[in-house]
Amino acid sequence: MLNDLHSHGLWEASAPPAPSTLPLDGATEADVAIVGGGYTGLSCALHLAESGKSVVLLEAHEFGFGGAGRNVGLINAGLWLMPDDVSAVIGRAQGERLLEVLGDGPALVMSMIDSHGIDCELRRNGTLHCAVDARGLEELKQREAQWKKRGAPVRLLDARETADRVGTNAYVGALLDQRAGTLQPLAYARGLARAARAKGARLHTSSPVISAERHGSHWDVRTQAGRVDAEWLVVATDAYGTGPWRSTQEAQTRLPYFNLATAPLDRTSLGTILPGKEGVWDTRTILSSFRLDREGRLVFGSVGALRNGGAGIHKAWARRALARLFPQLAKVDFEHEWFGQIGMTEDAVPRLHAFGPNALGVFGFNGRGISPGTVFGRELALLILGEKGQDDLPLPMSGLKPPSLRGLKEIYYEGGAQVAHLVGDRL
Repeated sequence: MLNDLHSHGLWEASAPPAPSTLPLDGATEADVAIVGGGYTGLSCALHLAESGKSVVLLEAHEFGFGGAGRNVGLINAGLWLMPDDVSAVIGRAQGERLLEVLGDGPALVMSMIDSHGIDCELRRNGTLHCAVDARGLEELKQREAQWKKRGAPVRLLDARETADRVGTNAYVGALLDQRAGTLQPLAYARGLARAARAKGARLHTSSPVISAERHGSHWDVRTQAGRVDAEWLVVATDAYGTGPWRSTQEAQTRLPYFNLATAPLDRTSLGTILPGKEGVWDTRTILSSFRLDREGRLVFGSVGALRNGGAGIHKAWARRALARLFPQLAKVDFEHEWFGQIGMTEDAVPRLHAFGPNALGVFGFNGRGISPGTVFGRELALLILGEKGQDDLPLPMSGLKPPSLRGLKEIYYEGGAQVAHLVGDRL
């Protein structure tokens, strides 16, 4: 996208084409105007259109341009926080509701893929959160206990079963989450767009919003060449918000994350590396993640940006890391490379914000956009449809206060990842 091979890499090269759209031109009316063509905006548009609401969605670039088209593709349940900690942050009632809807999030994603025939390389094989040491294993034991008391199908694996499932002896254990899975993230976003349009939603790409003002009981949402008059406004720009929505970006600390993809692995390697095709991430502070795509490419990622010297440092580290994990890949090269930004909130909980009467936005998915983005798109749609009240939503209303030392933290994360990958020899 935007003639930048580092923006979406393998996902753009392998995704089915996006539905054909045009920029907004002229004035139109709708029940709901949605800003942002990622998972949240597209899920909201699809759910509303299925229920008969008229919807206009405005995307500044292309569907999946932000995190929706750049992430690893793990359909995870829950949050980064330990389940018991969620209630301490937002209160017990909303905390348990949030855990319930996000725990069921992968099932929602998979059911939407099935219902709308979305071709996005869906695998329902679960994910493996792998412990690199005893401390990480203790964390996973706590996660298992806390999810199990809520009825979740999670199971702690010992080192031997972990090695059998991953294909390496690098980990002392892993938490298998059978709710989860993997998909091709940009293909999923484009599939949601295609499904929403088929249900009657009007979608416009290359249509950045330049203003949104409340006039009487309606919103006047304007682009350079058009305007939408709508009763409701949904803001779904997350960490890539610009213009009137830059505040959603500035209310988060952005963490860079890169991915590299090998050529398709040979049959022998595919028989030993992730034979069950689960997605993997580990317990390190500067974590790593990896999974296989449909063609047998290994997609390997970590914290860092492929710029300002980072491309060489991170790629060299990735080669060393893969060689330690899987010696048979010691001479592997990468066919694709790309990176993006993860929006991180200070307490690792997403934000629900009212931009005015009948104007809501959800952002801050902390690296878990696929399932939460899809879920909150549905939740906002149910609120607009009158099937839920504001008090029924699983998040409290919050402000748009920038995190403390936001700029310095972003510099630290990007620079620190370079230093860690330059000098660190351990995974």
